[in-house]
Amino acid sequence: MEIGLADTHCHLSDGRFDDDLDEVLARAARAGVTHILAVGAEASLDDARACARLAEGRESPPVVRAAAGVHPHDASAYDRRVERDLEDLLSLPAVVAVGETGLDYHYDNSPRDEQKEALAGQLALARRLRLPVVLHCREAAADLLEVLKHESPGGQRGVVHCFTGSYDEARRFLDHGLAISFAGVVTFKKAAALREVAARLPLDRLMVETDAPYLAPEPKRGGRNEPALVIEVARTLAAVHATTLEKVIEATAITAADLFFGD
Repeated sequence: MEIGLADTHCHLSDGRFDDDLDEVLARAARAGVTHILAVGAEASLDDARACARLAEGRESPPVVRAAAGVHPHDASAYDRRVERDLEDLLSLPAVVAVGETGLDYHYDNSPRDEQKEALAGQLALARRLRLPVVLHCREAAADLLEVLKHESPGGQRGVVHCFTGSYDEARRFLDHGLAISFAGVVTFKKAAALREVAARLPLDRLMVETDAPYLAPEPKRGGRNEPALVIEVARTLAAVHATTLEKVIEATAITAADLFFGD
């Protein structure tokens, strides 16, 4: 089906959706969400498998596709066995991206060297399988760019999700071929600096997401997030770009289709 408003990053396999997932998806459809990327990122890959099952055969709105990877928090557990299992998952038709992977230097749940190794391994998988990547970056932009340039010197298809960095960081990611995705953080009252960054970036390189069940946007901040609320992120981008909601949905949909929903 034709793509419209797309939630390009959410965690539908999270236990907080166990009791009402059908209602969550129905609310998303009523809100105009046509496509969702369900992201699994635990080292066990159990949540990625759950996302793949959710995506299999889900062709009525919202269409669901899946991403599978190992989050930097779990990088210490990334080994040959996990990589083989991950590659098997990535061969499934409904799994369309590698991730989320990346670097997180805020929590340092895994040693930084091991985060870089796990990221490099997943970038290699993405290259071999010709899949885009979904990248997590927290307080680690310089090292993430260094790994990207080493592993993918010709550029990288994919997205830096839930972007909260500076304009200069965003430009360097864009120059490496990546898209930038904004989540509910950009709507927060104290996020004026992030909105200024969003306003300076080209709409045709941006996407919107929820990162649900996390980071519910204003005016729902503090509650459980869900895909229907991605429209609040799109509204914020429309405001900072002084354009219409429809133009934001159209521009972000083209990028989302190119990366994840073009089958």
